[in-house]
Parts: sequence; C-alpha cells; structure tokens
Amino acid sequence: MNRLLPRALMAPAVVTLLLWSIVPLLMTLYFSFVSYNLMTPGDHPFAGLENFEYFVTDPDFWPAVGNTLVLIGSVIAITLVGGVLLALLVNDPFPGQGIVRVLLISPFFVMPAVNALLWKHMMMNPIYGVLANVWRFFGAEPVDWLTDLPLLSVIVMVAWQWLPFACLIFITSLQSLDREQMEAARMDGASAFQRFFYLTLPHLGRAMAVVIMIEMIFLLSVFAEIAITTSGGPGNASTNLTYMIFKQSLLNFDVGVASAGALFAVVLANIVAAFLIRIIGKNLD
Repeated sequence: MNRLLPRALMAPAVVTLLLWSIVPLLMTLYFSFVSYNLMTPGDHPFAGLENFEYFVTDPDFWPAVGNTLVLIGSVIAITLVGGVLLALLVNDPFPGQGIVRVLLISPFFVMPAVNALLWKHMMMNPIYGVLANVWRFFGAEPVDWLTDLPLLSVIVMVAWQWLPFACLIFITSLQSLDREQMEAARMDGASAFQRFFYLTLPHLGRAMAVVIMIEMIFLLSVFAEIAITTSGGPGNASTNLTYMIFKQSLLNFDVGVASAGALFAVVLANIVAAFLIRIIGKNLD
C-alpha cells in the first residue's frame, strides 16, 4: 500500500506526459508514410518510403545538414570560450558585481523572435544599424550582414542569446573551486596561465559537458532567428533542418514530406543525445 499510493498519485501526470509526447509522434509517423498534401486534405494514399526519399534527395537537404552542423558547432565554440572568459572576469568581487552579473545573464531571457528583430533592425541593418555606423566611423563600407553573411549573422544572434547561459553555468562552477589549492599553486610559483590550464579548466570540465549537451539539443531546433531575418536565404545559404521542414510543411503544403523530415530530425537528435550522454557520463565518472 505504501508503494502503491505514490505511484497512483503520479499516474495522471505520467499518463498526461506520455500522451503529450507519444500521440504527436505517432501522428508524425503515420503522416510520414502517406501522401498527404494540404491542397488535397481528403486523399491519404500509402506512400511507403517515398516521402523519406524525396526529403533526402531534396537539393536543400545536404546544405541544410551542413548549415545545421556549422551553426551548432560555431555557437557552442563561441559560448564555451566566451562563457569561460566572462565567468573568470566577473568571478572575483568588485564594485557593482551583482548588477554586472544580472546584465550578463539578461540576454538569455529575450525571446528568440525579439532577439532576431533586435539584431535585424538595430544592429545589422546596413543603413541605420549600429554596426553600419561603426563601420562608417572608421571609414569603411557598411556590411549587409543578412545578405552577404547570412549564416554568420544567424550564428552571432544565437550565440549572443546562449552566451549568458554558459556564463551562468561557469560562474556557478567557479564558486566551488578550491581557493586554498589556487593559493598554494600561486605560492609555489605557478603563473596565471598555468593555474588556469591545470586547475581552473579541469574543474570546469563537468560544467562544459553540461553546456555542450543542453545547447546541442536546443540548437538543433533553431528557427525564429532564421525565419525572421534571412528566411533561409539567400538561396539555401542559411537554411537548417528545422527551417527546411517548415518550408515543406507550410510553404509547399506537403505534410507527408515534412513529417518524414521531422522523424529524421528526431533520429538525429537522439543519436546526438546518446553520444553526448556517453561522453558526459565518462566525464562525470
């Protein structure tokens, strides 16, 4: 009875979560094997693997995969390096430390759509943007970021939003660093670089693993920044898998192909998650 009561109380929540995740997955699985176009909603003939073949052989597929990997890798690299440097910068006490930490973390709470609009109109606009004015101040020609460097522009936007998250994790990790060990190393003649590479960096190993895993999973679904700023273009220069699925479902009205793409993204995310969990598990041991 003592074991049954907690399980009975948890059962509604567990069943709700299962239905919330399994029902959409089963519907996606069904639509991926039928020919379902929103222009002909009443006709759902069985299509077999045709939707998967069409999605994989789409000219945008491999560029989208490449852009997705470049986006994820670049943002993680920027947030890891920048997060560690910022965490070290604000770790030691100084006047106004609390305010600075709040300002550092605040971009993480900006919605992706607002983030995209902010960078598109305030920062990267080639006529009146902040970066354009900086370029003119130094006598250079302003860069049309979203046209000439679309993928880099998206990387900058996403990295700006995720950098505070990495910084917060690293600041928290640095709070548990053994000060006596650091002081002993300094007394023994270890330089600041030696203390960083042999004491601080290994101590941040677990925090880095957590940042990589969480960011990897969430960055696979970057959409708002691309949809609002570049629309995947020019051409397919900034199209990732998420935006490609959106184009198939809502722009081409092909729910079957979009569902096949969504399943591909789910499989890719699970492979990445399993790989990262293995690495992080070893690191935590």
